[in-house]
Amino acid sequence: MKETSGRTVAVIGAGTIGLGWISLFLAQGLRVRVNSRRAEAEAVVREAIELHAPFLPEGSADPAGFAERLEFVPEVARAVDGADVVQENAPENLELKQELFATIGKAAAPHALLLSSTSTLSPDDMGARMADSSRLVVGHPFNPPHVVPLVEVVGGERTTPDALREAVDFYRAVGKVPVVLRKPILAFAANRLQSALLQESIHLVKEGVVTLAELDSVVTNSIGLRWATVGPFQAFHLGGGPGGLQKWLSTLGANLEQGWRLLGQPTMDDETVAGLIAQADDAFGDSSYEELVRARDRKQTAVLRALAEAESRRADDGAG
Repeated sequence: MKETSGRTVAVIGAGTIGLGWISLFLAQGLRVRVNSRRAEAEAVVREAIELHAPFLPEGSADPAGFAERLEFVPEVARAVDGADVVQENAPENLELKQELFATIGKAAAPHALLLSSTSTLSPDDMGARMADSSRLVVGHPFNPPHVVPLVEVVGGERTTPDALREAVDFYRAVGKVPVVLRKPILAFAANRLQSALLQESIHLVKEGVVTLAELDSVVTNSIGLRWATVGPFQAFHLGGGPGGLQKWLSTLGANLEQGWRLLGQPTMDDETVAGLIAQADDAFGDSSYEELVRARDRKQTAVLRALAEAESRRADDGAG
């Protein structure tokens, strides 16, 4: 499944993640059927496409042609009937997803690839009411999916190797960077990393070390910039100089466990939540959601383009 042109994908759910997928799939030439319980789904989808269009990957199809490949189908069974791919984006409610996939499993073609954007649930649990859940795969994107490349691909005990391979091929074909998790783990990998950083961020703000806005500035002007180019392990490998990670772990990293014990364990009581919300209102309240989204996507697409250019130059230098 390497070519997307002419294929049909059914997107179940038109929340934040679903809207990003819809924009990306249309940009990659797919025919898209949208199924949503939202009464205003058509208006919401068209507004989202307009919001996302300037930040879609380079080489995307002309947004002027999206409408002719976009269809709204209110019945789940009819939406998935004949679709090549189903991307489900319902709320994180196991019973709801089990009900959805029971319906999807009966209505979808035998060859259809069944994907879920869930950030917490396993394919086996979601497919418990299906007669055959062997083609059900988690394809968890990082928000916003029309910009951020990562998709965590997770199979279950009943998922076939072929379904995993097809999921990887499909996501690569639409410009994503799929990473297959080698074993299932609650909340997967990226969100566990994000949660660990958020925990200490809340601790530092709650303790008055920095404000919420200052904490964001600390991250974007240090580790955020670093991690846009190298991951944590390569960063510390370089931090060890010519001796690499081995030297770093034996010197600067020798007391890691002691440092971990110093990390905060903030309680999310009413006072903490209210304090965070108040600071967020102060920091971000002057801008609308749409303005913040445009600013975020403008910066993230600029970073991705700069990284692509840097990789291209490195390849040219190597060839020379």
